[in-house]
Amino acid sequence: MMKKILFVSLGCDKNLVDSEMMLGMLAQSGYEFTDDEREADIVVINTCCFINDAKEESINTILEMAEYKKNGLIEMLIVTGCLAQRYREEIQTEIPEVDAIVGTTAISEIVKTFDEVTGGKRQNHYKSLSEKPLTGVERVVTTGGHYAYLKIAEGCDKHCTYCIIPKVRGNYRSVPMEELVREAQELADKGVKELILVAQETTVYGMDLYGHKALPELLRRLCEINDIYWIRILYCYPEEIDDELIRTMKEEKKICHYLDLPVQHASDNILKRMGRKTDKRQLEDIIAKLRQEIPDICLRTTLISGFPGETEEDHEQLLDFVDRMEFDRLGVFIYSQEEDTPAAVMPEQISEEVKEDRRAQLMELQQEIAFAAAADMAGTVVTAMIEGKVADEEAYVARTYKDAPNVDGFLFVNTNRELMTGDFVKVKITASYEYDLIGELEDEFT
Repeated sequence: MMKKILFVSLGCDKNLVDSEMMLGMLAQSGYEFTDDEREADIVVINTCCFINDAKEESINTILEMAEYKKNGLIEMLIVTGCLAQRYREEIQTEIPEVDAIVGTTAISEIVKTFDEVTGGKRQNHYKSLSEKPLTGVERVVTTGGHYAYLKIAEGCDKHCTYCIIPKVRGNYRSVPMEELVREAQELADKGVKELILVAQETTVYGMDLYGHKALPELLRRLCEINDIYWIRILYCYPEEIDDELIRTMKEEKKICHYLDLPVQHASDNILKRMGRKTDKRQLEDIIAKLRQEIPDICLRTTLISGFPGETEEDHEQLLDFVDRMEFDRLGVFIYSQEEDTPAAVMPEQISEEVKEDRRAQLMELQQEIAFAAAADMAGTVVTAMIEGKVADEEAYVARTYKDAPNVDGFLFVNTNRELMTGDFVKVKITASYEYDLIGELEDEFT
């Protein structure tokens, strides 16, 4: 009888695409899946190690499943992803219950790994971090079917001083455009209506393959796919946003007026220590330009609090920047001291208490900005995508173009109509609650 697999995907949306590819390869080989660990024969954990919290979650999940194996509740345990790439020797030594380890560039070997493990052979798989991105795999989409992530590149060349990604994912390698268009068409044929473009950085897509930034061209090609209605772009480094990208966003109606700009800080002192390629003035200039050219653009960013050497003055500069820029969406991570990164050995490391306190101040300020912006939406009419029904209520959960899944807020739509996940509707905003909006179908007001 074919073994049943429980697949646990941790970390970012880029990791999720890898998980969906592995699921697709296993499904085509006849393997069956379950969401219940009590039914599973084999558990796969696709891990993350970007920051300490992610690392701890990955380790704790592995240890939990190792206990399941010790107690005879599962037969085999396989670990993949970034933690598997970075700490393969430690995992092999410290957690002998793990039957196989698969590195970040070796996910094409997942079926072979399963065949080996089920045949009684322990064999780890790794490939060069310069390996071309895997393509041509029919994914098992796990996001509900109405939206999907499209990973357009692997790795990163930026080498920010706090980041381990180049050491576990390799240099920047773009996926050929024809492969991405083919994959996007396949997703559309399966019912996907929103494509979310992801990579460690999307803005330099194509430089390695074509010698120029090809993201605008890729976007135009994707906009030609009939059944795709929204295209959202994440992880755009500010210094790489150029006039052609802005013009493409303005001209192509399917592209959401939404950009994720991971600025990380606004003090020139800290930006330099981070190895970032922008200073505060340049950040302000690109934000001003985006808002001038695309007045309804929604800007999301992420910040790091407590980076080594961050003084109270640096922190105050960041607070002032957040106050003036009024980002629509903002998240703050406390600095994570990652071994094998330059920042980990920098002097003037900040205490956890100070990091947390500074993060709290930034988030409190952002709450005021975001809550006020949400309240100002009352009376406006927006287009929204239905995400699902609220249990036991005549209401649905939806997202606007300003809301990326899993990181931004929701729009709750009150109606007794029967709606389907993936439907696009016009909604009149009637109220807000913190980050979220509340509304009713527009034509129910007439």
